[in-house]
Amino acid sequence: MSALRAQQIDAVRGRTIIQLLSILVGGVAIGLDNLNRQPLWMVGGYVAAVALVCGLRFFMRESRRNAWIYGAQGGTKREIALGLVTALVLTAPLLFFAWSGDRDATENAWIILAGMMAVYGFATLEVPILYAAVMPAVGVISALALTLVGNPTGAIAVLAFTFIGLGAIIKHGHDFIRYELVGRRAEEQTETVSLLLREFEDAGSDWLWQVDANRRITKASPRFAHAVGRDPSELEGLSILQLLAGEHWSTGKFPPALHDLANRLNRKESFASLLVPVALDERTRWWELSASPSYDSSGVFIGFRGVGSDVTEQRASADRIAHLARFDALTGLPNRLYLNETLAGALEQAAAWRRRCAFIMIDLDRFKAVNDTLGHPIGDRLLAQVAARMKQFGTESVIAGRLGGDEFGVVLREIDGVDTVERLGQRIIDVVSRPYEIDQHTLYVGASLGYAVGPRDGATVEALTRNADLALYRSKDQGGGVINSYEPTLHDQARERREIEIELRSALGRDEFMVHYQPVVHSDGRVDGFEALLRWNSKKLGPVSPVKFIPVAEDTRLIGPIGEWVLQTACHEAARWPSNTKVAVNVSAEQLSSPGFVASVMKALAHSGIAPNRLELEVTESVFLREVSGAMATLDQVRALGVKLVLDDFGTGYSSLGYLRMGQFSTIKVDRSFVQGALKGARESIAIVRAVVALADSLEMSTTAEGVENQEEADAIVALGCKKLQGYHFGRPMSAEDAFAIFDGGARRIAVGG
Repeated sequence: MSALRAQQIDAVRGRTIIQLLSILVGGVAIGLDNLNRQPLWMVGGYVAAVALVCGLRFFMRESRRNAWIYGAQGGTKREIALGLVTALVLTAPLLFFAWSGDRDATENAWIILAGMMAVYGFATLEVPILYAAVMPAVGVISALALTLVGNPTGAIAVLAFTFIGLGAIIKHGHDFIRYELVGRRAEEQTETVSLLLREFEDAGSDWLWQVDANRRITKASPRFAHAVGRDPSELEGLSILQLLAGEHWSTGKFPPALHDLANRLNRKESFASLLVPVALDERTRWWELSASPSYDSSGVFIGFRGVGSDVTEQRASADRIAHLARFDALTGLPNRLYLNETLAGALEQAAAWRRRCAFIMIDLDRFKAVNDTLGHPIGDRLLAQVAARMKQFGTESVIAGRLGGDEFGVVLREIDGVDTVERLGQRIIDVVSRPYEIDQHTLYVGASLGYAVGPRDGATVEALTRNADLALYRSKDQGGGVINSYEPTLHDQARERREIEIELRSALGRDEFMVHYQPVVHSDGRVDGFEALLRWNSKKLGPVSPVKFIPVAEDTRLIGPIGEWVLQTACHEAARWPSNTKVAVNVSAEQLSSPGFVASVMKALAHSGIAPNRLELEVTESVFLREVSGAMATLDQVRALGVKLVLDDFGTGYSSLGYLRMGQFSTIKVDRSFVQGALKGARESIAIVRAVVALADSLEMSTTAEGVENQEEADAIVALGCKKLQGYHFGRPMSAEDAFAIFDGGARRIAVGG
């Protein structure tokens, strides 16, 4: 019954303020009605007495909480005594007015008290004692006052309404208790029915189990016995904990889940879907148990009833799913989630014990070329072999995993210093860079590494990962095969890159680009043409080097519209030059992968009116490494228009004679590094230049030496057989007007020979 009493109290507690306000408002209203009839001190004293009574009632109820009515001995007596005091205080004016013969004041006061009684009765519906302690006394005194002033009819009505209201409230209180009892019994019956129904669900996979107050099995169901592998009679009277513990019962070393179950049984607490390991026949099964405490009709605890099911297979599947959630399916290495969790733990330990940890990010060099040329299956097998090599670095304090794609990560839980990271990083580069044999292919990939030290370079997983990524970005910029540590200046570089990207997106619309032209001359000094070079003068950033903004444009795929603008502008300007003067435009792999590139070339030729053979498109070997078939198909279409193709920076990348055969280039450009090497007498550079020249001659191609800066270099390169030259010695990149001026003045030659 204590629970029902608590529910009664909870039902009216929320209306305590309404109860007290009804009393207070009634007292204040009576005071205001007599403000002009009685002395001010008398009115004020009355209102103060009412307020004091309200405060006292509030204090006693809040300080005693549930004990203020039922919970503590004498609570009901205190409530009745306090109610009588409240009634006497409230009705004191009625007795005074009746004694003095003031009928109007008496009836006015009664009207106010009648309204107060109605509100108070509503606020105490569920607990009749609250109404009975105050309002009968108010009614009786009010009836007496009305009788004294000669209103017996009103007195009789007051008594009738008072006790009718009291009866109604008592009935409502009883109905409330009866309703709650019915609801509780219905809940218990529903729970029992649900437990019984679950026994027959899932094709008999669940069973009913029951224990007494001493936690011993009673009425074992056949399905329960079958799950245990025993006869139902053998289970009768056996401790449920002893059954579940198996061989652990004698040692007392129970799994934590069994301790949890025992505690819930001791607390007579309902539980659902509790996973418990069960030792049966020297193997562990997993059961899912649900149960509720049972009571007899007198409320005495008699045990537990519940259902159980064997979820061993489901748990095994869940374990496999959990493994897949933290390990990479292709390589078997820990995945990004696992590495992040490990790194978070390492950072916590480092902060707690004033140690240092580290995170290394690894990106494979030249992996995309393997994927694009040999296909994804070969690429996946290559990643698996890389992962197998990465596993050899794993220890208790070093966790290697795969972040995704061709990116890997290594968490070092504790380091003595950055030398530890540097040594491990160099070992990773050396091991990963060894050749791989896959399906008769010998493959070479390298590794670029960047690392950050925690908590020095970041106190959170996000910060440390971001900073290691910035260091990795620097390693990639340096050509790969190196390891770099995070430095605060990398944030400045990243910020600068973001600013460039933001401004670059609107630079074309703001007309901030311009094209400069650098002359390309024949060995006899005749101007063969110009290479179109993009320049950017940002209104916010000022002049920005192409070395900085071209990679950003390629990464953000802005190079497409920018490159098309350069192509249109260069062809338009070339239309002003002599008809045998060429213009060369650099084309990126991103442009060649665009479906509309060939159309943009046709548009540039048509709008400018220049002959197709005057336009040269310069591409580098990276175009073929990224996407062979697509690049070649695009270049074939362009060449079919009559446009010439130039292979730039030949010999500096992954040079292959196959590129020359596939591309059918008209010109090969010799990189400046070979020009300088030949001038210094380096045998390798001289041999390479001669070989390129001989190869070009045999394929009926021309050669252009880049970066010729003085007469000595020009003489040396001409002597080696290069037919065309380009460099500062013949002219720096110049504006369109300056380029046109070379022809406008009649000069068609630039001095070459010494």
